[in-house]
Amino acid sequence: MPHRLLRRILVLGGTSEASELARLLAAHGLCATLSYAGRTENPRAQPIPTRVGGFGGVEGLAAYLRAEGITHLVDATHPFAATMSANACAAAQLAGVPLVALTRPAWEAQEGDRWREVATIAQAVEALAGAPRRVFLALGRQHVEAFAAQPQHRYVLRFVDAPGEAPALPDHALVVDRGPFTVAGDRALMEAHGIECIVAKNAGGSGAQAKLEAARALGLPVIMIARPALPPRMEVHRAVDVLDWLDHAPPSGAERGV
Repeated sequence: MPHRLLRRILVLGGTSEASELARLLAAHGLCATLSYAGRTENPRAQPIPTRVGGFGGVEGLAAYLRAEGITHLVDATHPFAATMSANACAAAQLAGVPLVALTRPAWEAQEGDRWREVATIAQAVEALAGAPRRVFLALGRQHVEAFAAQPQHRYVLRFVDAPGEAPALPDHALVVDRGPFTVAGDRALMEAHGIECIVAKNAGGSGAQAKLEAARALGLPVIMIARPALPPRMEVHRAVDVLDWLDHAPPSGAERGV
């Protein structure tokens, strides 16, 4: 335990797992900073220092790691934050800083699920070709505009924050809410809006799984977008496992003073 206190940890966050890890690091008195990309307007207060904004690509992140004397990097970003995760892998290697990813296991289809798995957002848009339906677009706000290519549908959107501008969909309803969500709540939402199809990204974890259980109970089809490919990296699925990793990860060049 004592040698943990010599660590300077950077957590790339924006997920519930990152927040859980922040609480754990604070409880153990570890020197850590939590970095947000800045997409959420009102992130939850954290028990460790935070920063908001990008780093300027691989070189920018590597420079930050060196300048701040970061000894360990934890990628606890969303499973679909592919660019940030790839940059983290490259920057960690460039700066000689050990990296671990704290990520959620992907969801797997269960008996009774009616999934159509696709590889990309574009394929999800294509899968909605056809007659008008009421679609629960459970993707956040980043990819909404792509679905304007299928304007025949009535879309139900759920965002963490109210958008500054109306979503670029001709026929939609907007729900502003923050998870974790419940099966009963998501089922009620789907029934209230007469949902006939759900589009979701395979984010994994329990906080957003309720919509899948509600869809299963209602017999609704789900267009499931697969996770993007990422460089090879060490992964753990629990915040407590990061503490174990801190005890065993080799020291970075910053910690050795080289």
